[in-house]
Amino acid sequence: MSYTSFAVNDSNAIKVWSQEVAVAERETSDIAKLMGEDADSIIQVKNDFSKTNGKGDQITYTLRARVGGKGFTEGQTAQGNARALSFYNDSVLINELGQTVGVKPKNTIDQQRVPMDLRSEGRDGLAEWWKDRKSVCFFNHACGYTVANTESDTSGAVFTGHNTVVAPSSTRQLWAGSATTDQGLTSADTFTVSLIDRAKELAMLGDNIVAPVMIGGQPKHVMYIDPSQVTSLRTNAGQGGWLDIQKAAIMGGQTTGNAIYTGALGEWNNVILRQSQDITLGVHSSAGTAVSNTRRAVLLGRQAAVCAYGGANQYGPMKYRWSEEIFDHGRLLELGAWSIWGMKKCRFNSVDFGTIVVSTYAARQG
Repeated sequence: MSYTSFAVNDSNAIKVWSQEVAVAERETSDIAKLMGEDADSIIQVKNDFSKTNGKGDQITYTLRARVGGKGFTEGQTAQGNARALSFYNDSVLINELGQTVGVKPKNTIDQQRVPMDLRSEGRDGLAEWWKDRKSVCFFNHACGYTVANTESDTSGAVFTGHNTVVAPSSTRQLWAGSATTDQGLTSADTFTVSLIDRAKELAMLGDNIVAPVMIGGQPKHVMYIDPSQVTSLRTNAGQGGWLDIQKAAIMGGQTTGNAIYTGALGEWNNVILRQSQDITLGVHSSAGTAVSNTRRAVLLGRQAAVCAYGGANQYGPMKYRWSEEIFDHGRLLELGAWSIWGMKKCRFNSVDFGTIVVSTYAARQG
């Protein structure tokens, strides 16, 4: 005996709802403002599988290092003394990730009793879930929160974008005050504007700098800080304090309409400040455990991270697959939003390419 049902979804609903989930997640996600396919994006989206209709679960990408050497002048022979180009590779893994919710469909007493459309609420809830999960994965990598690699209810591969989190490289991390480890931070080592300057200085030193992104023709970095670190900044009313940061934001062009400025706290020294509750705790340098009352702010430049999606399919521009399963004679409905994807920070030649981690003491309220 066979059954036919069109009570909830038909052949068009799957594709349409997949696209709606993608749009809702993209419009509400803070880090979506950082994402783009070009190399000038902070999170570069890799659609290599989609473009080639290829198979596989890993994308390898390449960085060309800056050309060094003295160069040549009068009386010196250039021929035969050329320098070789240096290339470094990194790769990102992709895997399946999804979430499901259970609701009561139309023509049930449960739907009859409430004014909202439970199926639509399920779609919106799954879009929010994807928004939250992507943000957690990104900051676990950007902050070098290696604690996230341990499999548990709140950590593991599904919280790291299917890629192992790597600790900040030694030349891409600094601490408030005189501390040299996260566990060495004290209550006096809070977030101040001077740390923005120190991070910016560190980003612009060396052969391979943390390159800024271009916004309105101006080079800018973006820095994410925890809400508790925001409080530390707000309580500093002196020179280089909160009022100066707000003034710099307006003078720096916060009204230009660029998405990165939308919702920004302000700007200082060409660093756009944003906040996120997903900024991670510090990590004990020897035990590898989380350090309470600390947070790892992070300054970001171009290609700080990559986000990759699986091959071409019918499920919309952000590669979501929408699923609906009906049970118990049409009285139970499960909704699902799925993607084949991966995320990690860029790291070449054992050096973080686009991140500077700034650890401070930060005690959250409550």
